[in-house]
Amino acid sequence: MTTFHRYSYAILITLFLLPGNTIGQKLAVRKNAAPLEHAVDEIMKGFTVHTPGASVLILKNDTIIFQKGYGVKQVGQRSRIDPYTNFRLASVTKQFTAASILLLQQNGKLSLNDPVVNYLPNLPSYARSIRIMHLLNHSSGVPDYEDLIPEAQTEQVHDADCLQLIHKRDSLYFLPGDAYRYSNTGYALLALIVEKISGKSFATFLDSAIFKPLHMRSTVAYEKGISKVKNRAMGHSLITGSWELTDQSNSSAVLGDGGIYSNVNDLAKWIAALWNYQLLPKNIQHQAWSTTLFNNRKVNDYGFGWHVEKYSKGTHPYHSGSSIGFRNYLNLFPEEKIMVVVLTNRNSADPKTLCKKISALLVE
Repeated sequence: MTTFHRYSYAILITLFLLPGNTIGQKLAVRKNAAPLEHAVDEIMKGFTVHTPGASVLILKNDTIIFQKGYGVKQVGQRSRIDPYTNFRLASVTKQFTAASILLLQQNGKLSLNDPVVNYLPNLPSYARSIRIMHLLNHSSGVPDYEDLIPEAQTEQVHDADCLQLIHKRDSLYFLPGDAYRYSNTGYALLALIVEKISGKSFATFLDSAIFKPLHMRSTVAYEKGISKVKNRAMGHSLITGSWELTDQSNSSAVLGDGGIYSNVNDLAKWIAALWNYQLLPKNIQHQAWSTTLFNNRKVNDYGFGWHVEKYSKGTHPYHSGSSIGFRNYLNLFPEEKIMVVVLTNRNSADPKTLCKKISALLVE
């Protein structure tokens, strides 16, 4: 990371000293300071008023110090993106799936060392050595369900279908715990475990255990025909020079790996609850934000629902999210209580670079 930009240093320090509210109430919001707004606008200048856009938020010490929308929710329409516009989070969803498992562990309903087959008896025989921990940190070696969907299939796949699809293979990519391979299948299986233990659908569990308690009123694990997404941004792809609506694919209905819709304001409530340990106790939350170990004791740079990266003052968790028509990125510095999130409704965005540039305004 780079050092604070000199032109925004003084005003940011002033903002950082202002107190925020507790979670369960509306987060404190400060009016965008001109130097900070100018700096972020310059970073986000590729998003124009008539194109698919983005929503950006910066949270510091439970106070929102910047939030702004850029572009439109859907091309050809006038509705502008704002901080309350809901985007498909794609893999940013995984932190919620992991937290659901950790909540069940905290309540004594499971152990991370439990074999997955204890909860999903229909697991293929070749996968019966996988433990819940392996699914959380992408070291299970379970086959990718996306590669097993028939090419001609247009009907959407759901989490339970992912379990059936992996029966098409007869082996893991590697022994559980031996290596890292990012796995959407693993997080679909985790959602099924949540359903099995809770007796609720995954969407209902998320709503009752996380969204409602944290007053994330607009956030939903979207199920077509069951739930609705309010103030929704539609996904777009740039095809032969024109923006086209590409909002859903045949894997977009899988919830555990990427099915949540939310907005930057609700995500601020979520992150503030995490770093104030209002959802999970400190030791469990820090475990989610820490690297894990492979069987050979080498480091796996993935915790529970979070990538973990080094920076000048230690480590910080982050996660990207990418699906047809959406690109997202969330950068988190828990010890400094800084979060930057960029959500976009276009396939050609580079939110990682944008998010890191914005983070560099705040973090050394």
